[in-house]
Amino acid sequence: MSNIQGIAASSGIAIAKVYKLAVPDLSFEKKQIDNPEKEVERLNQALEISKQELEKIKENARKTLGDEHAEIFSAHLLVLSDPEMINPIQEKIKSDNINAEVALDETANMFIDMFKAMDNEYMRERAADIQDVTKRIMAHLLNVTFPNPALIDEEVIVVAEDLTPSDTAQLNKQFVKGFTTNIGGRTSHSAIMARSLEIPAVVGTKTITSDANKDDIIIVDGIDGQIIINPSEQEIATYKKKQEEFEEQKQVWAKLKDEPTISADNEHVELVANIGTPEDVTGVLNNGGEGVGLYRTEFLYMGKTELPTEEEQFEAYKSVLEQMDDNKPVVVRTLDIGGDKELSYLKLPEEMNPFLGFRAIRLCLERDDIFRVQLRALLRASIYGNLKIMFPMIATLDEFRQAKALLLEEKENLKSEGKDVSDDIEVGIMVEIPSTAVIARQFAKEVDFFSIGTNDLIQYTMAADRMNERVSYLYQPYHPAILNLVNNVIEAAHAEGKWAGMCGEMAGDSIAIPILLGLGLDEFSMSATSILPARTQIKDLSKKELASYKDQLLSMSTADEVEEFIKEKTNQ
Repeated sequence: MSNIQGIAASSGIAIAKVYKLAVPDLSFEKKQIDNPEKEVERLNQALEISKQELEKIKENARKTLGDEHAEIFSAHLLVLSDPEMINPIQEKIKSDNINAEVALDETANMFIDMFKAMDNEYMRERAADIQDVTKRIMAHLLNVTFPNPALIDEEVIVVAEDLTPSDTAQLNKQFVKGFTTNIGGRTSHSAIMARSLEIPAVVGTKTITSDANKDDIIIVDGIDGQIIINPSEQEIATYKKKQEEFEEQKQVWAKLKDEPTISADNEHVELVANIGTPEDVTGVLNNGGEGVGLYRTEFLYMGKTELPTEEEQFEAYKSVLEQMDDNKPVVVRTLDIGGDKELSYLKLPEEMNPFLGFRAIRLCLERDDIFRVQLRALLRASIYGNLKIMFPMIATLDEFRQAKALLLEEKENLKSEGKDVSDDIEVGIMVEIPSTAVIARQFAKEVDFFSIGTNDLIQYTMAADRMNERVSYLYQPYHPAILNLVNNVIEAAHAEGKWAGMCGEMAGDSIAIPILLGLGLDEFSMSATSILPARTQIKDLSKKELASYKDQLLSMSTADEVEEFIKEKTNQ
């Protein structure tokens, strides 16, 4: 039995056995063989098992994620049944009298190199498919377990170095009761996905993959960030009670599902949700969201071999707007690609520091062919609900003016084509660059709203990469520098009669909520599962009282001072 402390990334308690999600050791030795026919048969068996697995994964993906995601696995199945790929492996075994592992590796590498060298982007994508399929076949030849998160069919807790968005997309929450990783923080993709899946998660444990073994029983405490490996009967009983209490707490929160968000002194703020796909809207409505404060449209562009069409995008935006009935607002962020989000089919140059490079609005203004398609789709969808458009990564007023000019140009183009467009679309910006926060007063004269993206604003202000474990201590949401920038943005908006929201993880943080309420934030956008706890918390807070602490908080010297002060004043 051992205890590990990590970062609580998604609330709840999970108790189950370990499922290790790690690519196994696929190293092998070259061997001369006496019976090539037997070796070909061994290869064919590995191909057959791989095919059965991929069929099952494809079907699971189709049910849980839709046809589009399932098509990735269709491409993998094509590789498995392609005689131009398989025949040369079999021939190599027979002609060279070598083991199947060597024949597979040499043939696959030849195809991978060939495809990678091609000019056609679609063909270069095939290289990645061959790599993935080769790893799967190799694992079966070596008789080692290849991880298939989509094939999990018993209650487990996933243990991994990290989880990619595609890993998390394959998780079936009926069986995956929680997960824990070595790396990551509250704002990593895996943590955000865990909250949208509503499964407990603890990240940033540093050592969980070496500490926990396959089939160990572990407890994931996503409330306090604790992992317990092979707990005692007493500990299991204690955590089962904690689990029940958490479920009871969720039922108390659920009573506020259809209520507005009102502070103890009767001040209303808006609690809305961050989403990535139209399917996420169900979670927003089930958790009492008053709208969508951030629709991350890049998920429309990811996991594909080409850019989404205007029609595909229009259907996605229309779907979200129609689902958010009663004129609930939907803030759509235009394409935010770059940094840690790449598109394989866009030939973007390698950059020394992609987070500070050619990304988001910078890419869209240069590639206005891509940007205009998105703007047209958004404008066409605008008649189906209360759409607000937000440009990301704005550093200068010129960028905002250029982006808005393109929007207005496409609006006129659509009208001249006889298409309906709403005349009531608010156009705002995401404030995530310190320069923008500093001159928020100038921006406030031209934008309709601000939404503060604290995930990036904090890392840029503190010059600390939020994904780098060694400097993660500098990722400080309550640092007075951050609070002063946030306050500057809110005051600038209010001076011009505009509203200010926040769509970073800070908006759903229980320590930050009273601070932000006191600073006068109008809209809090967060993971859907954070909405009801936040509404419950705000119900007991006096906005007027918290506002009286503003000057004191802004003049403090450290994040720790701010945290201690707020905990004391709000009895947290």
